[in-house]
Amino acid sequence: MAKRSFLYFLVSLFSISFTNAQITENSQLFSELKKQDSIFFERGFNNCDLPYLEKSVDDDLKFYHDTGGFQDKKIFLERVKQNICSDPLKKPIRKVVPGSLEVFPLYNNGDLYGAIQSGEHQFYIREPGKEDILGGKAKFTTVWTKKGGAWIMSDVLSYDHGNPGARLSDPADPVEQLLKDNHIPTLGLGVIENGKLTQVKVYGTLDGKTTAPYNSLFNVASLTKPVTAMTVLRLVSLGKWNLDEPLDAYWVDPDVAKDPRHKKLTTRIILSHQTGFPNWRWQKKDHRLSFESDPGSKYGYSGEGYEYLRKAVENRFRKSLEVLAEEMVFQPLGMDDTSYIWNGKKYAERIVTGYDENGKAYEIVKNAKANAADDLTTSVEDYSKFLVAVMNNALLSETVGKEMKTPQVETKRNKYFGLGFEMYDLGEGEIALSHGGSDKGVNTFVVMLPRTGQGLVIFTNVNDGYKIYGPLIEHYLGDAGKKIIKIETE
Repeated sequence: MAKRSFLYFLVSLFSISFTNAQITENSQLFSELKKQDSIFFERGFNNCDLPYLEKSVDDDLKFYHDTGGFQDKKIFLERVKQNICSDPLKKPIRKVVPGSLEVFPLYNNGDLYGAIQSGEHQFYIREPGKEDILGGKAKFTTVWTKKGGAWIMSDVLSYDHGNPGARLSDPADPVEQLLKDNHIPTLGLGVIENGKLTQVKVYGTLDGKTTAPYNSLFNVASLTKPVTAMTVLRLVSLGKWNLDEPLDAYWVDPDVAKDPRHKKLTTRIILSHQTGFPNWRWQKKDHRLSFESDPGSKYGYSGEGYEYLRKAVENRFRKSLEVLAEEMVFQPLGMDDTSYIWNGKKYAERIVTGYDENGKAYEIVKNAKANAADDLTTSVEDYSKFLVAVMNNALLSETVGKEMKTPQVETKRNKYFGLGFEMYDLGEGEIALSHGGSDKGVNTFVVMLPRTGQGLVIFTNVNDGYKIYGPLIEHYLGDAGKKIIKIETE
């Protein structure tokens, strides 16, 4: 009787109270619950992370299904295991219908203790080499409660199921078709709204066979550089490092020791790519480092500059960049799946293989020591956390945070380099911060809009993955995305 009373209570609550209680999509609570819904289903349901599901639902879970009956936690987990995760070749995938989510806060004596989330979702069956088949569409109502600082799913209504067996001529997720049309094997996508991570999705496979899980790991190439930059800038914020101090007190590369221009090298010049160095010394005939222009005189993208900075910082602090990044960035932000150094025991089963345009696989890069400019291993969620922290200035002092977002050198019309990030001038005082990465089997791009709190993480595992940047940027960032594309293509 108690269960039935609860069901009637929810139904009546929907019909009577929600008109005034619904919160707007730009609220912090809406963003938090949208993220919870995305991660719960993408990680737990779509990728069958059963341990995650188990810890994400209340021990006293009440699940009401209009055709499957009542389920407690034990029955719910058993049915997911048997009916959803038993056959990877015929795996049901769940996608929320865009624009359908609504959130209603729950208060007790003025204190927020939970929220009710409602929406529509679509399920479809994906078989290799076949067109997706719609497995059904339904409405859902979820009660989320805060326990120990974490959101826990405590009560669920799943109802109005219908339309089984239809062909998906118009898939619920347009990204699927974009990947198919452009032959992108794997995509990692992170969506930030209102300064909060709201969506994490991974499409495709790890190696052409195994479905890529929610926490897949990607080599992100030059997206390593912003992480190195923030590690050093945090040292500056803490008063342990000087942005404009010459680096020769800590490191002088033997190749340029006799060139007095090395005394001009500073952290500011390196982070804004004004060293005068080539990108990599191995690209030169003699494989020796040398100045191609005076430091500070003009822009010239250089991985060598970041490696120069790494050696100076490591000598000064007697710690590796890996350890410094762990202390300054990874640990404070909970980036448990991010490292400059390959960890076979931890990463081997989740790493995404890279491919050339013809589908030929590249070997996985397994660095034994940190490279400040390249080959960071990370997940979509971890790097999204990093961008949220950058956007919200969670790691730097106010002064250093402003310096980071100040243009240091122009790279083209309406585009600059700041300290660690590229900057787009979108007009009317609005800027975008971004960075990209490109290597064998790697194309990655991230962008942030500090004014609106929007951001986007795009990881691909193919040489020409950049082909989908434009559509994704425009889709998720709207008019600001169009301006970024215009600046890039002018």
